[in-house]
Amino acid sequence: MRTDVLVVGGGLGGVAAALAAAQHGAQVVLTEGPRWLGGQLTAQATPPDEHPWVEMFGVTASYRAMRDGIRAYYRRHYPLTTAARAARQLNPGAGLVSRLCHEPRVAVSVLEAMLAPARSSGRLKLLQPYRVRSAQVEGDTIVSVTLVPDGDTDGGTVTVYADYVIDATETGDLLPLAGVEYVTGAESREQTGEPSAKDTAQPLNMQAVSWCFAVDHVDGDHTIDRPATYNHWRSVRPDIWPGPLLAFSWPNPRTLEPSRGWLDPNPHDDPLAVEADQSKDAGTDDLWRFRRIAARKLFEPGAYASDVTLVNWPMIDYMDGPLFEVSPDEAAKHRQGARELALSALYWMQTEAPRPDGGTGFPSLRLRGDLLGTEDGLAQDVYVRESRRIRALTTICEQDVSMAIRGEHGATRYPDSVGVGMYRIDLHPSTGGDTYLDVASTPFQIPLGALLPQRVTNLLAGAKNIGTTHITNGAYRLHPVEWNIGEAAGTLAAHCAATGRTPHAVHGSPEHLHDYQSLLTRRGVPLAWPEIRGY
Repeated sequence: MRTDVLVVGGGLGGVAAALAAAQHGAQVVLTEGPRWLGGQLTAQATPPDEHPWVEMFGVTASYRAMRDGIRAYYRRHYPLTTAARAARQLNPGAGLVSRLCHEPRVAVSVLEAMLAPARSSGRLKLLQPYRVRSAQVEGDTIVSVTLVPDGDTDGGTVTVYADYVIDATETGDLLPLAGVEYVTGAESREQTGEPSAKDTAQPLNMQAVSWCFAVDHVDGDHTIDRPATYNHWRSVRPDIWPGPLLAFSWPNPRTLEPSRGWLDPNPHDDPLAVEADQSKDAGTDDLWRFRRIAARKLFEPGAYASDVTLVNWPMIDYMDGPLFEVSPDEAAKHRQGARELALSALYWMQTEAPRPDGGTGFPSLRLRGDLLGTEDGLAQDVYVRESRRIRALTTICEQDVSMAIRGEHGATRYPDSVGVGMYRIDLHPSTGGDTYLDVASTPFQIPLGALLPQRVTNLLAGAKNIGTTHITNGAYRLHPVEWNIGEAAGTLAAHCAATGRTPHAVHGSPEHLHDYQSLLTRRGVPLAWPEIRGY
């Protein structure tokens, strides 16, 4: 198969890259495995983590179109109450983590609709389910990428020859296959100069992964079978934890003092009064409402027997080992371990967790795998916070974004900016035994140099694999930033295919860079945060 742009990976970055490249006239091939398109938003079932100004500014126009599309889908197809339908900033789940918490399947429908015109015109071909197997490289150029069917499918091996390749996989899968230089895990302070970095590099020290799941709370006993590894997980007491892992107590991410949460299914709150703003209140202790994806009171009576909440809570953070840079057997063991931890956490909640009324166990908690597209009740894929990261022309370090370091000066300003983002430096406990690192950051830019490998000329990073460090990945890994990265990569790939310029040439020429940034601006990609002055 021959194409202008190959996008490997159909997460948020991959979808945004494919959409942008096709809209700019390129022929595009997008690949994804058997999972839903949308990555962390859909297949990994994690409601969007966004900054508090998202309704006004600080995201791209196409990301906003996706958010608007989700709200429109609810208004068009769901039996909302009159008040909910009229709410301009409708939050279907009334979750505390985001101003737009919703069921993953709705986002899948919206993403498919956004891609539909490009697919119908023939500009975009989706190969699914496929995974990358190998890459043919000549010198500093990727010539082709070979894909094989992923899962139970009758499809054959496909080799795609592309002028430009975007790696938008969840863990930078293409990088080792193409011989692209990359970094994993935690760098040393000597390497990055970061105050919070390690004394020595720890390549296998990565953030925990989480296998998420959705539950509601309805009459009856819905207790799952006791997981085979339940006794093990029930006895785990991490050194960094105030007690057992399976408990409503964990280190407060910002203070590291013991924090105590609670579970109160179907509270009698007013979902229209919920204000999701993590800059004011992290909201993490109110477990039921934190990542609630369906608030029953926003819908006509009888539409939902219960709220639905998404479990992505501290007790399911799997810290026993990484999912990549280890043998296939080791990776499979850790994937299975993350699943078993999630099921053990559910079983503990159903049978032993403390209730507000003084009793124990919530047997009426019911898995809602039907809302996540699975039969086993868990998300289609594990939520991955950290990827392989390219050795880039520009590496974003802690001292570029940390509020404690930058202060009123704001984040490092990049003349090659291709977008903006904002999130705290938020690192979860790690496979190396580290506790949370959750510190303030300043609104930041995404430099083009962070998307470009130092050597390979036709590969672009399109997701969490850009030139961040282990530390700054904690700020750049969230939904709107990943989308912006993918959109910038797709726009650049199409621009290079049309002009014959290479990505590195665009980066190295002020004139060429201006042409490319003008394309982004016309797409509605903000390149800087607003500075408002009177007149």
